[in-house]
Amino acid sequence: MQGPDYRELKEQAYEANMEIPRQHLALYTWGNVSAFDPERGVFAIKPSGVEYDKLSPDSMVIVDLDGRKVEGSLNPSSDTATHRVLYREFPGVWGICHTHSTFAVAWSQAHRSVPVFGTTHADHGALEIPCTEFMSEEAVKNNYELETGNLIVETFRKEHINPADMSMVLVAGHGPFAWGENAGDAVYHASVLEEVCKMAYLTVSLDGGAASLPEHIIRKHWERKHGPNAYYGQR
Repeated sequence: MQGPDYRELKEQAYEANMEIPRQHLALYTWGNVSAFDPERGVFAIKPSGVEYDKLSPDSMVIVDLDGRKVEGSLNPSSDTATHRVLYREFPGVWGICHTHSTFAVAWSQAHRSVPVFGTTHADHGALEIPCTEFMSEEAVKNNYELETGNLIVETFRKEHINPADMSMVLVAGHGPFAWGENAGDAVYHASVLEEVCKMAYLTVSLDGGAASLPEHIIRKHWERKHGPNAYYGQR
């Protein structure tokens, strides 16, 4: 009896992973994207340590939410457990992207959330981009990648952030994770995150005391794209 056909899911994950080098979000193998199928409870993810120019749809690895490899001859990304946690805990997230893009990592290493300095940020999130706390020694010894996911979820719960309204996060000392309604959307948000972090870095370089954008302008830019009466783009 023939098993499930994961070709479409693998293709989606492959195409999204190939966007990482196209958008200059990572060097060598420093990033991964996964694509989730909620009906079957599995996701396709980049294999660990394989360079982008050596990837193909067939090299994507299918994993279930318990961490079992369902299909694939290669080992899945070392960040697979983080993806598992986020798919379990963040409903509606069907794609996740992790990179080590330069400016996002810089803010992560500085252990700083990114204020809403301008309308580019506000268009994609009405809140500052959160940075987690540093992971405890106990958590690192337990299951580092799993605890990375738990740390992200804990940060969003503690700060009462809806992951549908803020689709990106900085893990302290590590780097960015972004997500969306599909794998391509996740990479898009990872690209936006990097550009916003770059703009914010330049802002604080020019003015160390720069203030956040006034709240009424933040709300205007967020709601014109995402509010009940949104009018940005073609409807």
